[in-house]
Amino acid sequence: MRYIQKRLRLPAVAEGFHLITDLLLAELPELETMRVGTATFFIQHTSASLFVTENADPTVRRDFQEYFRRLAPDNAPYFQHTLEGPDDMTAHLKAAMLGTSVTVPIADGRLLLGTWQGLCLGEHRRHGGRRWVVATLLGE
Repeated sequence: MRYIQKRLRLPAVAEGFHLITDLLLAELPELETMRVGTATFFIQHTSASLFVTENADPTVRRDFQEYFRRLAPDNAPYFQHTLEGPDDMTAHLKAAMLGTSVTVPIADGRLLLGTWQGLCLGEHRRHGGRRWVVATLLGE
């Protein structure tokens, strides 16, 4: 059994939902040598999320953004945690709802994502900056 762990730095992106599958895979050439196993991706932030979603139609990601803007609006008068700005608490809520980690099976040197699935970064801050993702590969 082999165990590989890397801390990957993502580029800064605008607030919204962004497919990052290719960015992550570019940093994990070791994946190609694994016959079977699992890959776990964990984002080290409380104001960004990581999840699996539709990867073909960009309107899915735009609809996510619109839905979450309505669900957790910035500047809501009932939020007390606004130390870092009006999107502070809403970013934490969105990240908590969507999650911070994803585990995907590995077979024959690739992630076993479905035909229309991709790994998605939810950037919930207007100016979130670069994000860190820890990738852990376990397999043979």
